[in-house]
Amino acid sequence: MRKFLFFIFTVSCFVVSSQTKVGGIVLDDTGSPIAFANLVFKNSSEGTITNDNGRFYMESDNTYTTLVVSFIGYETAEIELPQKVNYNMEIQLTESTEQLREVVVYTGKQSKKNNPAIEILKRIWAKKRENGVRKFKQYKYDKYEKIEFDLNTIDSNVIKSRLFKGLEFVFDDLDTSRITGKTYLPLFLNENFSKVYGDNIIKKEKEDVLGSKNSGFEGNQAITAFVEDLYSDYDIYNNYLKFFDKSFTSPLSKTGVDTYNYVLSDSTFIDDKWCYNIIYYPRRKNELTFKGDFWVNDTTFAIKKINLQVTKSANINWVKEVYIEQDFDVVNDSVFLLKRDYMLSDFSFSKKEKSRGVYGKRTTVYDNYEFDVPRGEAFYKAVADPYDPRVFARDSVFWQNARLERLNEDESGIFKLLDTLKTVPKFKTYYNIVSVLGSGYIEIDKWNLDIGNIYSTFGFNDAEGYRVRAGARTYFGQNDTWRLEGYMAYGFSDRKFKHGLSGKFLLDRKTRLILSGGNRRDIEQLGLSLTSTNDVLGRSIASSSLVTVGANDRLTNINLSTLNFEIEPVTNLRIRVGGSFRTLSSALPEAFNLDYIDPTSPTGISSEVEQFDVNTTLIYTPGKRTIGYGVERVNINDNHSTLLLNYTKGVEGFLQSDFDYEKLQFSYTQPWQVGGFGRLTSTIELGKTFGEVPLSLLSVVPGNQTLFSIYNTFPNLDFYEFVTDTYATLHLEHNFNGRLFSRIPLLRKLNLREIVGLRGAWGQISDENIALNAPSNIPLLAPDEQIYWEYSFGIGNIFKILRIDFNFRGNYLDNPDARRFGITGSFGFKF
Repeated sequence: MRKFLFFIFTVSCFVVSSQTKVGGIVLDDTGSPIAFANLVFKNSSEGTITNDNGRFYMESDNTYTTLVVSFIGYETAEIELPQKVNYNMEIQLTESTEQLREVVVYTGKQSKKNNPAIEILKRIWAKKRENGVRKFKQYKYDKYEKIEFDLNTIDSNVIKSRLFKGLEFVFDDLDTSRITGKTYLPLFLNENFSKVYGDNIIKKEKEDVLGSKNSGFEGNQAITAFVEDLYSDYDIYNNYLKFFDKSFTSPLSKTGVDTYNYVLSDSTFIDDKWCYNIIYYPRRKNELTFKGDFWVNDTTFAIKKINLQVTKSANINWVKEVYIEQDFDVVNDSVFLLKRDYMLSDFSFSKKEKSRGVYGKRTTVYDNYEFDVPRGEAFYKAVADPYDPRVFARDSVFWQNARLERLNEDESGIFKLLDTLKTVPKFKTYYNIVSVLGSGYIEIDKWNLDIGNIYSTFGFNDAEGYRVRAGARTYFGQNDTWRLEGYMAYGFSDRKFKHGLSGKFLLDRKTRLILSGGNRRDIEQLGLSLTSTNDVLGRSIASSSLVTVGANDRLTNINLSTLNFEIEPVTNLRIRVGGSFRTLSSALPEAFNLDYIDPTSPTGISSEVEQFDVNTTLIYTPGKRTIGYGVERVNINDNHSTLLLNYTKGVEGFLQSDFDYEKLQFSYTQPWQVGGFGRLTSTIELGKTFGEVPLSLLSVVPGNQTLFSIYNTFPNLDFYEFVTDTYATLHLEHNFNGRLFSRIPLLRKLNLREIVGLRGAWGQISDENIALNAPSNIPLLAPDEQIYWEYSFGIGNIFKILRIDFNFRGNYLDNPDARRFGITGSFGFKF
């Protein structure tokens, strides 16, 4: 059963008797908020920094009676705490007359010269490769991880709202975040216990998952994939830390001195080690930066404790807060190892202080380190099965020993109230609505069937006019070993029914041997991709676009049948071998002529191609991560490269196939994270067809007459404007993620993002292939005289969901109806 289950059980915020909580705002003499002011409990290393609006919240399991508040240019203040819980405090700092003499200090900007904090940073850079598990030849440790999602900012308006009518019992008790001071309601909890092994000599690492347990979204692959991608591993010593597909400058980065202000604030003993405290905060607004502080040892210059909090002005959507804590343990006089890693994200539609949202929290605890025990390469090649049923069926005794950090009462309660929420009809209704909007399918659990995809219900093109489509697929669970899917469609202009049916069967889970096949009879806009595979149910957006540039009449009737075997002998290397039989003809012959010379035809000309092909495809995706072990898996990350090699052999005569030819194609797509300058995506494609084939089997340089920005197409080319049998294309697209706009005062607050693109194509078509095609209304032109190229400038993150690209054609301006300029756009929810 797939149910988006919210599991709620909470505890009172005063369970721990010896606890100190404090929150409020820090102001200057004029009543203006002071951002990045430092707050610490007196005689401790526990502290925080005010946010961009001068607000703060922190808590401790210990009892403190005095809060120390300081900031450059102001007198340090010691505030007495009369109670254990002190909310809504208003703290006012007085300007320091001595520090006011230096303007640079008063503004908070720190000099890079003669700054003791910078000198300590240089020592950290020099020593960072000598600390942690890198210091040893081999290593092993236990790893316990728990991920939790909570609904936050719960108040009386939420509890009394109609949305939760009938669900009031879930609010019986609420807990309070120790980071933000907001009430929250637990929704989801996932636990994992594993053993990690590594060898720094042969540069190998593997993680064996021994136990996995979750509540809430256990059957929803999309949510699980999101959680896995959201909380990918990171190293604070790296120059850039990647969160939400963006690179944040680390405060320990060598480029940090140009991004952050650093202040040496304090020094004290922590675990018998003398440590310095350094406060850091960003030099500029709207950049992907943090604020916070860290403690560093005075001899090893290893980080003992660090916290990082994303600034509210950072150019990131749907995330109001990100808070990270890392604690390191002392192994001996020279080695500090990561002990605990905590990360909290506050997801919200608004960054306003009182806006509601969802907390995403990850806690990872490391223990039982072992070093310098060689295990050999064979050990690292033998990877344990992460989907072993025993991993998901561990008993309470296992988890009692495996948890390196105990669950608190509200976390334990998530499991306890599982069955309760399953029985609430209103909750089921809410889940169904969210599930349909997220997946596009309506679930019918009684029949193990999904109806959809609802987003493909309506369409339009010049051949069919308006069309409707209805489909369904089998669904017993996320790890189904087989799946059937199909659809029916009807066009109101051509008054014809279309259909598609496919099936996939996982024959061997270890090698991922999959048998697949199907049939589709439909109308399609071909030529939108050079190295496309024979996807039976695939359909391009250009085939059903309501608005296009120019006439969208170069459509093809296609009747496609396929049968394929696929195997994954090693991780991320897929080999697919299969055959396909296609019948191709023009859907609008008067506008789009696919006729070719055919001596066997009574008229000497044929307008339909019947073709049997044998295909061999190799797809290599190094670094790709997936979840699930069924016939269909869900990708976790998108920062991996993709290499595709495809060989097609057309067999003449078999099943009355028309042509004998060979086609070889190669493509390579690589995303590049260019430090703090954004993300570059590059794709190169090469191909050649050996033999004589008609237009419907040639390689078309992919144009784009829609108003949508589609990567890997040429938005200023019409469909079939360039046709080749030999080709090479290059696509480059770079998203600066607001790096440039953040330096422009008038644009800074809009959080816009800059995108630039460059595209090129070269190709040839032989005289024999030109002669084979009968005189038609489609000129067979190839960009052989010079490389065809385009460039574009785009603005993204408009209203957080819209991207607009301005596309310019570089040459071949004399082609018939050549489009020199065009505007395309796209919608999407991106961080």
